Amino acid sequence: MARRDPIGIRLLTRNGHDWSPRYPLIVEAVNRLKARSCLVDGEAVACDDNGVAVFQRLRRKPSGKHVFLFAFDLLELDGEDLRREPFETRKATLVSLLRGCLAGLRINEHLPYPGDVVFRHACKMGLEGIVSKRLGSRYVSGRSKDWLKFKNPEAPAVKREAEEDWS
Repeated sequence: MARRDPIGIRLLTRNGHDWSPRYPLIVEAVNRLKARSCLVDGEAVACDDNGVAVFQRLRRKPSGKHVFLFAFDLLELDGEDLRREPFETRKATLVSLLRGCLAGLRINEHLPYPGDVVFRHACKMGLEGIVSKRLGSRYVSGRSKDWLKFKNPEAPAVKREAEEDWS
């Protein structure tokens, strides 16, 4: 999560750690947004030369200007809690907020195709997988029946994760 409020800018992990010092490109981009406050849900990403996200690059280089935030949801803007708004409203507001932003923030585009088609293409591209959000859904922290994650079993990060689970 990228959090901007009167205290400053924080990049918060799932476990509540502030990783702002690690990712200056993201911090700078959030700082330049035209908003008094915001809470953006996303994922820090480092890409290879082909533009494909590679988790290992985050592990090897825990800081640097090569890491950006793929933003996929907006939970708060200028003091207004958006979690009860439908997903497509939050996404449209996020797109508007990020229009013209710096390279440290990128919108994770919505693909209006059936999930199985998108998943097959993601696997062919060697991506880790996809996340599908039900249109009209409200934001819920954690797992949700309206937010489904499908992992590519052949992706290196997914294979590594499976191997670590067996250890």
